[in-house]
Amino acid sequence: MVKQFENPVAYTFLGPFFVIYLLFTVYPVFQGLYMSFFEWDLLSPQHTFVGLRNYMAMFFNDQSFWRSMINTLQFVLISSPIIIGTGLLLALGLSRSKGAILRTMFFSSYVLSVAVVTLIWGFMLNPQQGLLGAAMQLFGLEPLAWLTNPRLAMYGIVLATLWWTVGFNMVLFIAGLQDIDGYLYEAATLDGAGPWRKFVSITLPGLKNTINLVTILQVIASFQIFGQVYIMTRGGPGGTTRVLIQYIYETGFRDFRLGYSSAMSILLFILMFGASLLQLKISQRGDK
Repeated sequence: MVKQFENPVAYTFLGPFFVIYLLFTVYPVFQGLYMSFFEWDLLSPQHTFVGLRNYMAMFFNDQSFWRSMINTLQFVLISSPIIIGTGLLLALGLSRSKGAILRTMFFSSYVLSVAVVTLIWGFMLNPQQGLLGAAMQLFGLEPLAWLTNPRLAMYGIVLATLWWTVGFNMVLFIAGLQDIDGYLYEAATLDGAGPWRKFVSITLPGLKNTINLVTILQVIASFQIFGQVYIMTRGGPGGTTRVLIQYIYETGFRDFRLGYSSAMSILLFILMFGASLLQLKISQRGDK
């Protein structure tokens, strides 16, 4: 019997993927790391080696960087629990076969592009013409200027992101729920367990791996927030929603400082990688 790793057919099918992966994923990471040690002007063919100067400037001399970082962390901390929790609640309510149409409806928003999503929610959050403003007026309330109020703009972006991405998490949780043995619930019912006890003792332990996966994917996606912010608020009002990727984009392609933007990109990569490792470490500790 030929072992799988000795099968040349497997390498024939895997080869093109690995070539594309190395060219468009692995190589850009090392290229960005290399560029971060240079004063790399997009318009000039000559680049000056500056060592750690970009990193030192980023940490000690750039207030805009820190403000963008704080806004990014704020979005991650607000959006991730809401999107994960809502996805779990939808999965619990729609995991049965009768919820097939509703599952399709909730997931359908995920296939839309970010431009379409921001167009829809930019209109809905408009205080004069938007649906939410009209609903508030029906109850005699003053419509909220979500995207122009510094205290509400980030929550408006979170709301749009929730509507856009929660369907994906819902599908993952539904898949996890289907892997839980139904006999466990029947046995718990015979023992007199209520819905809450079943959820705590059967559902949550059975979804542990799925929760870890969804958490890691959601945190990484939240760190990469860009399109919604750039189209809906352009980082405003007053820079209260400008996130790190927007600042990296503006520094690299508006100010032509590719070396400095690469340094910030490497830091963002380290943050996402560290967050993923932390989540895996916490989950492994729970297994002991």
